[in-house]
Amino acid sequence: MDTLSYKTISANKATAQKEWVVVDATDLVLGRMGSKVAKLLRGKYKPSFTPHVDCGDNVILINAEKVKLTGNKWNDRIYLSHTGYPGGQREITPAKLMAKSPEKLIKKVVKGMLPKNRLGDKLLGNLYVFPGAEHTMQAQQPKQLDLNSLK
Repeated sequence: MDTLSYKTISANKATAQKEWVVVDATDLVLGRMGSKVAKLLRGKYKPSFTPHVDCGDNVILINAEKVKLTGNKWNDRIYLSHTGYPGGQREITPAKLMAKSPEKLIKKVVKGMLPKNRLGDKLLGNLYVFPGAEHTMQAQQPKQLDLNSLK
């Protein structure tokens, strides 16, 4: 049989093509932005995507404090956590969390969209969130990326 044989290419740690990208979160809706950032971290936009390997990009997210939520979600949505002690259930709204730390709000949203295993923890480490327009990652020479151009 003289036909072409295509083999499935499975990326590994050595062959993964990782890049650095900058995403501006100004006036983006939190959940929609979070899902696209999670796909970037995972590597889903690349043809060499492999589910069990960290083959995604390193994402630098700037202007985290300018993100939007639609409707009354700033005050109506409640995030629950538990201290582990009896009666230790705590609740916080996105508005309070944003006033306290915009980085924690963005990381919480993106973490919920990543796998719940060791790979997901490692992928979250590739996300760098900055509240303002300045970031400290100029040495990596990141590319500017418009999230609206991605599906």
